[in-house]
Amino acid sequence: MDLNSVEEVVVVHGRNDLPHWRIGDAVIAGGTWLLSEAQDDLRRLIDITELGWEPATVATDGLELAATCTVEQLCEVARQLPADWTAATLLEHCAGAFLASFKIWKTATVGGNICLSFPAGPMISLASALDATLVIWRPDGSDYTASVTDFVTGVATNVLAPGEILRSVWMPATAMRARLAHRRIALAPLGRTGALLIGRLDRAADGGMFTLTVTGATTRPHVVRFPGLPERAQLADALAAIPDQDWHTDAHGGADWRAAVSGVLAHEICEELQ
Repeated sequence: MDLNSVEEVVVVHGRNDLPHWRIGDAVIAGGTWLLSEAQDDLRRLIDITELGWEPATVATDGLELAATCTVEQLCEVARQLPADWTAATLLEHCAGAFLASFKIWKTATVGGNICLSFPAGPMISLASALDATLVIWRPDGSDYTASVTDFVTGVATNVLAPGEILRSVWMPATAMRARLAHRRIALAPLGRTGALLIGRLDRAADGGMFTLTVTGATTRPHVVRFPGLPERAQLADALAAIPDQDWHTDAHGGADWRAAVSGVLAHEICEELQ
């Protein structure tokens, strides 16, 4: 869609090129959502695609994804990770949850999906399940970090202040080596995610902790942890502790349905990892 209200596009080649933020600005990388509907309040786009960030960096202690890493590049990276990083399959699964055309895969970015902060954002699910740390640029030249669960605060809301830019997503090797199981459900075979749950059981050498991430069904990601695989009652109590107002309702599913199926899927995940 043409954004007829936009008067200027600023292409940024380095951090020092970032312009002073003003009302009517928006950062664009892939732009697959930004260009999908009218944005009458926008006057200027700040294009960060020329910053030259490496899409992904694999280190012994973890994986760093640039915010501008596309869905297609994410899948390419997944196929090149160390053999014992079992989370590689989860990267591809979450990419597939986009249910998007190849055009979107080539353009949509990891950072853009997280910054949109929609409940069904699969990159939010991925980053939450793998204990990702987000690196965020402030306009004054400093940085700060946040977990994804702290970053996303509600439906299409997050902690980003005006002028702040998500730089990267860091996933530790301990999470990448863990055993994983996931479940996704939607009201239609090719429908938007109604619930996406991911269970992670860390290796004994890494502590053996069990982490369950609930996304899609809730307005923000919820993560519960146990020292090992929980009993059925323990897991049910943990899900029941999610505040009622955090269960999401929209055209793709009601809050009561999402809460109910999340309980079923959570137990299936535990049984698979048992």
